[in-house]
Order: sequence, then C-alpha cells, then structure tokens
Amino acid sequence: QVQLVESGGGLVQAGGSLRLSCAASGSRFSFNPMGWYRQAPGKQRELVATITGGSTNYATSVKGRFTISRDNAKNTLSLQMNNLKPEDTAVYYCNLDVWSGTGYRHYWGQGTQVTVSS
Repeated sequence: QVQLVESGGGLVQAGGSLRLSCAASGSRFSFNPMGWYRQAPGKQRELVATITGGSTNYATSVKGRFTISRDNAKNTLSLQMNNLKPEDTAVYYCNLDVWSGTGYRHYWGQGTQVTVSS
C-alpha cells in the first residue's frame, strides 16, 4: 500500500526559507513521476514542481526560488523553498504517480501547512 507522509511545513517570515520532505513507502519509486502541489484557501490545487528521472518542471511563480529533488535510495522527495512570499502560503501536498497498466494512479499525502507572514 502506497503511503506519502509530508513534513517540514511551518510559519516563516517573507524572505525566509523552508524545506519540505515527503517520505514514500509501499514500493520503490525511483522512476515514477513525483511532485509538489499546493492549495491556498478558496483556490484550486496547483502544481508547484515535478520531477521525473532527472527532469524537473516548475510553476512560473516559484521558478528560481524553489528546488525539487529526490533521494531514490531513501525513497524521499524534497522541496527547498527560498525567498518565500506571502502568496506562497498554502497547504503543500506530495504527489506520486504509479502506472496501473492502463493509466497513472495518483497518490497524495495528507498535506503540510506553509504560512508566510509579511
């Protein structure tokens, strides 16, 4: 059974940094697409960053400030967030896509709150 557990959220002042981590269990996911998404109050969940193999993709709003990385040996995904802005405030979710044979099945963690004060 696939499980994703996020950690590392918290309260930080604008301009500060946080590092989010996601521990995956249930199988080895070295080659699976993984990513971070976020959802602010009253808004839809949006993509922050994804990583597949060595290829990364970022939302325009976080490019140059956030860095996504993975440690396949530890089955973990990380998001280093620098120069945080109040508009980065949201619940951040870890995502893992697993091929089911006919399509990708999407797994989500429980989310971790990030609050950036101005």
